[in-house]
Amino acid sequence: MRRCPTLLVAGCAALLGGCSGGVLDPAGDVALQQRNLLGIATALMLLVVVPVMAATVLFAWRYRAGNAGATYDPDFDHSTGLELLIWSVPLLIVIVIGAVTWTSTHLLDPFRPLDRIAAGKPLAANAPHLEVQVVAMDWKWLFILPEQGIATVNELALPVDVPVRFRITSVSQMSTFYAPTMAGMIYAMPGMESTLHAVLNRPGESWGYSGNYTGAGHSDHRFRLRGMDRAGFDRWVAHVKGGQPLAVPAYLQLEKPSEKVPALRFGRVQSDLFARIVNRCVRPNTPCMSDTMRGDMRRGGGDPGNARLGSGTMPGRGTTGDKPVPALQKNPEAGSGSRAPKPAGPGPRERDTTALPPRGAHA
Repeated sequence: MRRCPTLLVAGCAALLGGCSGGVLDPAGDVALQQRNLLGIATALMLLVVVPVMAATVLFAWRYRAGNAGATYDPDFDHSTGLELLIWSVPLLIVIVIGAVTWTSTHLLDPFRPLDRIAAGKPLAANAPHLEVQVVAMDWKWLFILPEQGIATVNELALPVDVPVRFRITSVSQMSTFYAPTMAGMIYAMPGMESTLHAVLNRPGESWGYSGNYTGAGHSDHRFRLRGMDRAGFDRWVAHVKGGQPLAVPAYLQLEKPSEKVPALRFGRVQSDLFARIVNRCVRPNTPCMSDTMRGDMRRGGGDPGNARLGSGTMPGRGTTGDKPVPALQKNPEAGSGSRAPKPAGPGPRERDTTALPPRGAHA
């Protein structure tokens, strides 16, 4: 019996050992706050779950058939105090969870720039940020560091205590960029760009992956996340710069679906590659979506910032002049409304019934 507590502690440690590198083992401030939020919500819910489970066992034991000392009251049907307890405790818990969740949702908004590196370490207004452009492919991750002029596949190294701004998109299908030790899950969608702000606070290695099923290679759609000190990061960048360039032909080959791709490093990358990926015009002689939309807006005379009725619509079919007037802005047409003129007489192929007597009248 004396060994039971030791075995229990060892068993719990073994189970928790599998949580390293995941949600419960954060390496960054954003992930730490998310873990704390998860712990608060779990603890508040256990305030109801644990007493209910304990009361179930207690009631079953106390009011068992063999306990002659238990109070037997078959006419019991109401207790004001019990009703208040049953309804007030869950209500208070829901209010607290709602307040905490609402506050955390705005504080941890992925589009919101960071205002601190860690608890007690505010971020200066002019503090440098590291930009990382993320491209989800089938089935690999492309990372472009525009300030350093390099790119990697299935490997991302970041300096600790440096805020990072991720710009995220996808090539062919919707994925989710998820580095659980660093921040939450953000969708990556073709032709669109999303944003995530996060930071790493300690060196180490972990894994990131796609949390959205994307087909045959989904199980290996992951990347290695490496946190380094500033000197180590600078050495890593210098080493990557010795690799081959990521030219358009190499990118188009990389874009093809492939599985279990090892880490690749590219020493140079086209400065506007990410923008062309988002606008789906990396392939030569392919029009960019932004240019197409800009041309449509110019021909239609539209202004995306103008909410006026009819703004942004194209001219009428086969016309090159002004846009058609929206229906709600037109004047009432002739023949409609209460002031419409009397209809004209019958046409040449219609029967004239004006001389016929009303139905039911006798000649």
